[in-house]
Amino acid sequence: MLLSTDIWVGALIRRAELGGAFGVVARKGDARAGSVLVKVLNRSDGTARLYSEATRGDGERVWMRPAMSDSEPDLDAYIERALRIDPDLWVVEIEDREGRHFLTETVETR
Repeated sequence: MLLSTDIWVGALIRRAELGGAFGVVARKGDARAGSVLVKVLNRSDGTARLYSEATRGDGERVWMRPAMSDSEPDLDAYIERALRIDPDLWVVEIEDREGRHFLTETVETR
């Protein structure tokens, strides 16, 4: 990211709120350079999705789904494992009736 993590996370939450969703920082990591996981909860159909930052082979920063499950408990277990590896990790949760992630960067789907 070109911005510090805390500023980028604040902008993501603001975009979600402007779009009619609810966003919250579930866990704060390093303010300057922490990685971010974004968990999107779609309460209308009971699904959840998780997005993580990644760098493609060509150097482009993208977002991907590190866990393909749509089950919130499965995603929470993934987050717990990731936190044991990276204590500077941020976790942002977005609740949206349409399941939108509000990421402006490229999002890759498998």
